[in-house]
Amino acid sequence: MRARDLEVPAGAGAEYGVAAGVVGIGPGRGEKAARTLHRFATLPAGAFVWTRDRAGIYHLGRIAGDLREDRSPGALAVGIVYVRDTEWIARGFPESEVPTAMARTFARGGRNLQRTHDDEAERLTDEIWRGAKHLSAG
Repeated sequence: MRARDLEVPAGAGAEYGVAAGVVGIGPGRGEKAARTLHRFATLPAGAFVWTRDRAGIYHLGRIAGDLREDRSPGALAVGIVYVRDTEWIARGFPESEVPTAMARTFARGGRNLQRTHDDEAERLTDEIWRGAKHLSAG
């Protein structure tokens, strides 16, 4: 979760999202931003999401709500204003415990919503989810 239009440290949006029980994106501009927002809004409830905080620790969540705007001071500070309630696992994960394909997706460094197309990553993510303690969503 990173703002596209703000100079916010990488991972600050993730830290806000995990603490607030949401996953989110920034507003952006233009046709590409509109497509990204639409893709984010139409992800099914129950979809897994990964994010990474400023320390490089990964967090795994599962979308639990519909798209809404978050204009709170915390959300505005990190530029994550379009959010969906998310249930997060109570602990973070070092890169060594994250599916390899997921780590590669983050290594590409994009600021946009990205999908990892890897069956093994999906299987491992599901295993991690089933074996972990969860925090409540939003």
